[in-house]
Amino acid sequence: MTMWLVRVFIPESGIRIGVHRGDTVYDVGQKVPTIRAWLQSTVGDPQGAIDALASLAETAPTTYPAAMFDNPPSPDVPHWLAPVDVQDVWAAGVTYERSRQARQEEADDGGDVYLRVYSAPRPELFFKARGEWVVGTYGEVGIRSDATWNVPEPELALVMNPALEIVGMTAANDMSSRDIEGENPLYLPQAKIYTAACALGHGIRLQAIDDLPHVPIRLEIQRGNDVVFCGETDTRNIRRRARDLLTYLGHSLTFPDGVVLLTGTGIVPPNDFTLHAGDRVSITIGDVDTLVNTVKVV
Repeated sequence: MTMWLVRVFIPESGIRIGVHRGDTVYDVGQKVPTIRAWLQSTVGDPQGAIDALASLAETAPTTYPAAMFDNPPSPDVPHWLAPVDVQDVWAAGVTYERSRQARQEEADDGGDVYLRVYSAPRPELFFKARGEWVVGTYGEVGIRSDATWNVPEPELALVMNPALEIVGMTAANDMSSRDIEGENPLYLPQAKIYTAACALGHGIRLQAIDDLPHVPIRLEIQRGNDVVFCGETDTRNIRRRARDLLTYLGHSLTFPDGVVLLTGTGIVPPNDFTLHAGDRVSITIGDVDTLVNTVKVV
């Protein structure tokens, strides 16, 4: 059965770690206090750790109906938290042909840098967010108040332990200010790293894998009662392989708490589209996860 490792908030209990299977969340917090602790325990045998977690869930003393967490974050109601605590989130850029085209279209100088990185052996990798910055599902993602062209970027996110072994996946939204990056590639950090610029799905879809799975990705943006954009792609269109991305991610850099890597976007809204405050962004990645957020100005 499909299984997710989740963090949830319960008003009377605080943050709890759980295993989500079917319509139930099994509280395993007594044995698994943090995402960090579990990721560290998986080094050398991710599948064994996943199997042990499944067994632990069967004896969990407390369970909750999963639907009780389907609420916008508030201290007064149970809700999903992003499935990270102290893990860094990094991102890969220009991994899809569509992304390369879009980056060149938005660039004031023609975007030769994006054409070159698309085919280069070394991928574009950049820091996206600290774990405590990440927005969970039903939370609010941000658009910059000093930008005029803001878009979501739906991406498959890989979750790794400290040995950079893949233990699972989730859905991700890598929010981006296209006009800021387009003005000058050196403005990438400002276009990508700001308050509420990164969101992850409700949990880590646990699966020990060696490479990117082939899964469909769908993005839908709703404004009021209208769908103002929808698009689809598939991870089979990613030019890079997982091991290539992780090899470069791990060069001269360690992640003792584990790490999350966003694998790039292949869905780009048209150039005349920008997000508005109040928009509802829905990202579905096959059977991995669905991520739903509303938009606010930050």
